[in-house]
Amino acid sequence: MTPWMRRIHKWLGLAIGLQFVLWMASGLVMSLLSHDKVQGHEFRVHAPAERAWPADTVPAQAVLKRAVSAQSIASAWLLDRPVYRVADRDGQRLFDARDGRPLTIDRTLARALAVASYSGPGQAQAPVLLDWTQEARTHEGRSWRVDFDDADRTTVYLSAQTGEVLAHRNSTWRVFDVFWMLHIMDYAGRSNFNNPLVVGTGIGGLWLALTGMWLLVASFHLREFVPERWRRSRELTVYAANGGKLRTVKSAAGDSVYVALARNDLQLPSNCGGGQSCGLCEVRYRGASPPPPTAADRAHLSQGKLKIGYRLACNLPLEEGMEVEVAGGPNLWTEHDATVERVVAVAPFLREIVLKPGHAPGPEYQPGAYLQVHVPDYEFPRERIARPDEHRGDWEALDLPDSLCNREAARRSYSLSLPVDKADGRLHLLVRFSPGRQDRKRQAPGRGSTYLYSLQPGDRIRFSGPFGDFAVRANAREKIFIGGGAGMAPLRAMIHSLLDRGATERIHYWYGTRTARDAPYMDEMAALSRDNANFSWHPVVSEAAECGDALLRGLVHEAVHEHLLKEHASLLDCDFYLCGPPAMLAATRQLLQRLGVPEAQVAFDDFKI
Repeated sequence: MTPWMRRIHKWLGLAIGLQFVLWMASGLVMSLLSHDKVQGHEFRVHAPAERAWPADTVPAQAVLKRAVSAQSIASAWLLDRPVYRVADRDGQRLFDARDGRPLTIDRTLARALAVASYSGPGQAQAPVLLDWTQEARTHEGRSWRVDFDDADRTTVYLSAQTGEVLAHRNSTWRVFDVFWMLHIMDYAGRSNFNNPLVVGTGIGGLWLALTGMWLLVASFHLREFVPERWRRSRELTVYAANGGKLRTVKSAAGDSVYVALARNDLQLPSNCGGGQSCGLCEVRYRGASPPPPTAADRAHLSQGKLKIGYRLACNLPLEEGMEVEVAGGPNLWTEHDATVERVVAVAPFLREIVLKPGHAPGPEYQPGAYLQVHVPDYEFPRERIARPDEHRGDWEALDLPDSLCNREAARRSYSLSLPVDKADGRLHLLVRFSPGRQDRKRQAPGRGSTYLYSLQPGDRIRFSGPFGDFAVRANAREKIFIGGGAGMAPLRAMIHSLLDRGATERIHYWYGTRTARDAPYMDEMAALSRDNANFSWHPVVSEAAECGDALLRGLVHEAVHEHLLKEHASLLDCDFYLCGPPAMLAATRQLLQRLGVPEAQVAFDDFKI
C-alpha cells in the first residue's frame, strides 16, 4: 500500500500545498489593505440624522389602495423628498409621500443620489443601468452604476427600484475581492465559504495529514534510532548469481541488506540511494522461506521474481545468518575508469557517448546490460554544453539556468547501445538530456545527463558495472522489440548482436518517437532491414504534422497491436523485449496482458524510474 499511497500523497500534497500558499498569500494581502477603503467608507457620506416626518403627506392607506398586492409599506427619504416604499411579490416600488404618485429612479435621479452619497474629489460620470453586477452581488434586482473619476476609481451602486445606495466600490476593494475569491475558493459567486471546493480541500488536507503520519511511521523504525554500537552484530553471506560465494560481511541488527552491504563497500546499483523508489537494488533471498514481499517489492519486481525469492535490498531487514544472491559479482565493489573518445548528437536531445575503458571488457558486458556512471559534484556555465547548429533552435527553446550544478555525488544508470565486440571494446552509451520542468516552477536539469552532456573527447569518467539481467534469450523463437526514446540503446545492442551472429528467426522492431528528427539511428535501422530478410523496422511517429507518408502515425503500442499483434497467428510463440519511457512501457505491458501473453515471455527494462 505504501508506494501508491506515497504517490497519491505527493500529488495531492502538491495541489493542497498550492492552495495553502494561496490561503496564506491572500490572507496576508487582505490584512494589509486599508479596511476603510475595502468597506467603501473613505468617500462615503454618513447617513443624515433622523428628520421629522412632514405633516403634508398623504396617509399610507391611500398609497396602499393604489398597490393592491402590497405586503408591507415603510416611510423613507429620497434626498429631500419623503417617500413610501411598498413591497410586494415583485420587489419594491416608490411612491411620493406628498401626492401618492409612483416614482421612478431615472438616470438624473440616480446621478443625484450617487453624488449625495459621495464626498470625494471625483466628478460623477453618466449612470449605467445594469441587470446584475458582481460588485453588488447581494442585490438581486436591477441597479444603477455611477463611476467617479478619482484616483481610486470609485463606483457607487444604487437600487434601480428604491434608489438605496447598495455599495461604494474602488480599486482597493477590487483587489481585495480577487484575493477573497482565492481565499474561499468560490470562483463563481465569491460569497459561499462552504462551497464544495473548500470542503473537498479540507477533507484532502485531513487525509494528507493522516497519510503523512502513516508514511512517517512506515518510513522509520525504532531500531534506526538505536546507535549502531548498541545493536547486535549480524553476518550476511553474499553469493554471485551463479552460486559462487563472494564474501561474508558484518553489520548491525536493524540495518537493511542495502545498508549492510554499503557499510562494507559493496555498493548495489541504486538511483534513489535506498529510497525504495528505483528498484535497482534487487537481491535474491537464499532460503526456503523468504520474507513476505512488501508493497515496494510488488511495485518494482515481477511476480515471477517474487516467487523465487527476489526482494529489494533497501527494504529487506538483516537477519542472523542471512544469505543473498546479487547480480554483478565483483563489479559491486570494483570501479573502472574510461576516456571519452567521441560525443555525437544523434537527435536534438539524444547523444551517443563513446568511452574507451581502461580495461578489456569481458563477456559480462552483454547487450542489455547497463553501467552506473559516477556523477561527481560540479558547477559550470550552461555554455559548456555544446549545441550543434542543426539543433540550436531546440536548445534555445529551453529555459536552462545560467549555472548548472550538482552539490552531491551520485550514480546514474545508462545502457550499452552497441555490443562491445562490435565496437572494438568501446562502450557506447545513448544519453537523453533531461531538461527538468520548463515552467514557472522550474526544476533543475537532470544531474547525470547534464554531466555527460558537458563531456568532451579526452575527458575521463568513472563507472561501475556492468549490471542487469535484461538480455536476449538463447532460442529461435520469433522476437518482437518495442521501444521509445532512450530505450533505443539496449534494444539496438540486442538486435545487432542477434543479426551479427546469424540469427534466422523473425525479428521485429517497433520504435515510437514524437517526431522523425527526435529518433536516433533511423538510417541504420532501415539499412539493417534491407540487408536482413528476417528483420523488419517500424518507426511510429506520434505527431501527425511531422509524419511522412512512409511512417506509421500514433502511439507505438497501438500501432504494433493494429499492424502485427491483432492478426498474429501465435503470440504464444513470441518473445517480447520492451524498453522506453514509463508511460509507453506501462501501456505496452498492459496490452500484452490483455492479449494473454505470459509474463515469462516479456522482458523489459524500465530505466528504474
